[in-house]
Amino acid sequence: MQRLFLLLFLLISMAGVTQERYYSNPVKIPMLLSGSFAELRSNHFHSGIDIKTQGTTGLPVYSVADGYVSRISVSPTGYGNALYINHPNGTTSVYGHLMRFNAALSKYVKDQQYEQKSFRVDLEVPSYLFPVKQNEEIAKSGNSGSSGGPHLHFEIRDTNTEEPLNPLKYNFPVNDSIPPKIFSVLLVPLSDESNVNFGTVQRSYPVVFYDGAYHLKNNPVIPVWGQIGVAVQTNDYLNGNYNKCGINLLRMAVDGETYFTFQLNRFSFDDTRYINSHIVFDEYMSSKRRFQKTWLDPGNKLPIYNHNGSQGIITPKQDQVQQIEIELQDTYGNTSLLVFSVKGSFKEIGPIRNENTTSFKYDRENQFKTSEADVFIPKGALYDDLNFTYSKKPASAVYYSDLHNIHNNRVPLQKSATFRIKTKNISGELESKVIMANVDTINGEMYAAGGVYKNGWVETDTKNFGTYAVVVDTLAPEIIPLSIKENSLTESNRIRFKIMDDLAGIEKVEGIIDGKWALFEYDPRISQITHYFDKIRFEMNKRHTLKLTVNDYRGNSSVYEATFWK
Repeated sequence: MQRLFLLLFLLISMAGVTQERYYSNPVKIPMLLSGSFAELRSNHFHSGIDIKTQGTTGLPVYSVADGYVSRISVSPTGYGNALYINHPNGTTSVYGHLMRFNAALSKYVKDQQYEQKSFRVDLEVPSYLFPVKQNEEIAKSGNSGSSGGPHLHFEIRDTNTEEPLNPLKYNFPVNDSIPPKIFSVLLVPLSDESNVNFGTVQRSYPVVFYDGAYHLKNNPVIPVWGQIGVAVQTNDYLNGNYNKCGINLLRMAVDGETYFTFQLNRFSFDDTRYINSHIVFDEYMSSKRRFQKTWLDPGNKLPIYNHNGSQGIITPKQDQVQQIEIELQDTYGNTSLLVFSVKGSFKEIGPIRNENTTSFKYDRENQFKTSEADVFIPKGALYDDLNFTYSKKPASAVYYSDLHNIHNNRVPLQKSATFRIKTKNISGELESKVIMANVDTINGEMYAAGGVYKNGWVETDTKNFGTYAVVVDTLAPEIIPLSIKENSLTESNRIRFKIMDDLAGIEKVEGIIDGKWALFEYDPRISQITHYFDKIRFEMNKRHTLKLTVNDYRGNSSVYEATFWK
């Protein structure tokens, strides 16, 4: 028996070592994380981990295992400069927000950019071109794309499905002995007959920690009636930093019976927007607090949930006291427990439905029409049935339609809806300049929502309810030189410009130097484009001509021309 236990121990140890050795640290500094897998983000779950790079850029980034470069992408948004490496075990490692690639990859990318005449490229790379070994330097860390600060975004994906997997399941050297922290609980009435603490609106309750668990402050027993949903506000933290990260597992039990669970170790990019059903979306829109639900909306198809047939919904009987336990875990098994009680307490309430509504069903197509507005919601766009509201009011002269309140932005959509609005006072020359705008009724700000003009209407596809109106964009983008003054360079190795557009947004940038296309890198976060002088493609010691053209999405164009010596 002793020999059997010894053999099992050795086998388990060898398996652990094998897994430990398959992937190595991609940065060769202590792996401190500022973001975890499946952390809650705007409209998506975080698909990897964010590794701190000591607050700087330019740190070496290494391949975590043998393989070959399968894809390289360069974008002004998203992952910025990103590298994908396929490995023999059926996974792909992803490295995002890079400053630059190694010399061989950089040359390959630049050649492709010049061939395509585009800064933005997404390249599928033949498997034989760039084989890599574990711990081979592939890039320098950076802050490119939609990055909020220097770090390395790192993923492991299933190569066949491209689904992201939880990297912390693969024994990377990350230390975590801190259990998730719970901040408050939200109780939500889920039907017209429901109430929480004798009210028809959802209510949040702060929590305190004692006796090894979290409890509601002052330990009240909450009176509830009808169908009730419970949601919890929580973050996880890892050793060595204070960044907010996400939990891995939630389990809710009522009187000892498991009602609802979820665990996030992989998901599909096609499903990631279901995060807006995973959280209490209207609470997030009003308070910016993300509460994770312990119940399932009927239109939420994210395949991470299990429940006892109740969808996680609690329906207590009169005078029945029920104890609710919510267990939270991070990837490393650190666990927190929340315990509180509710009591079935009937109170008759009047009808709360606004009669000026239209009933939309989550499991079918829905349409609403007036003489000046048309709203089409495809099947699968709603997470639950909706009492849809609509109103309109006259708008100021800056708009070319009335203001149309198409429900409200506290209800999320999984798929794009189609909105059509009747225009006013659009003359022939303005037809190509119209754009649908999402209007913030509080501060008056307008946000471009695209749109196509046809026969007096503007139509657009959008995933956001809200207030919409038609505007026109006739202003060309603005070009401000930062490196050229009076036809002379003020910087030795580059040319920079600030480019801005008031509404439609920058669609295209084209730089021509000495009659040839020149690569300008675009960083929309600071509204700058930059050309770095290239000795291979750029003849030195002469006077050069420059023509820069910037177009927006409504065909408005600005041109800047200059000469300079280099």
